[in-house]
Amino acid sequence: MTMIRCSIDTPLSEARVRAAPTDFSARRPDVWPNLDPGLYEVHDRGPTWADLTEGSRFGGGIWERARYDWADPHRVRLTVTASNAFAPGSSWEYATTSRPAAGTHVELVMNRRGRSVKGRLLATVLRVSGRKVFCGDLAKALRALEKAGPSAVGSPPGRGE
Repeated sequence: MTMIRCSIDTPLSEARVRAAPTDFSARRPDVWPNLDPGLYEVHDRGPTWADLTEGSRFGGGIWERARYDWADPHRVRLTVTASNAFAPGSSWEYATTSRPAAGTHVELVMNRRGRSVKGRLLATVLRVSGRKVFCGDLAKALRALEKAGPSAVGSPPGRGE
């Protein structure tokens, strides 16, 4: 299994940070640059969970169906249920902690286990370059939210829809 871990501090509030990975509107691919809008579909959702398919055109196309869970007020967890590359149980987890002065500390932990030849190859590539790519994408998304203002993707649910 390949594990990628990174952390970043942002001046955004914890509520605003948590709202970004749990915003399942059509604007989702705008804040997460590695998502392909053509591979994005929400199947079902509840007050603290969502079932969706999302993916990227990278490597000839990678998709995964996953269940997001944010019942814990300081964690958003994605667990893969089906994929053309990664095994069920592979996961992403965003942990958020309010900083005493202001803003939020965000920790991202990804666990990827290849399911297919493509997935095993990608897991190997991720061991080498995954931290740079995904931690860079997280930093880029948070910076974009800082610049965008409160009506952009990542606004607390019920606002900016």
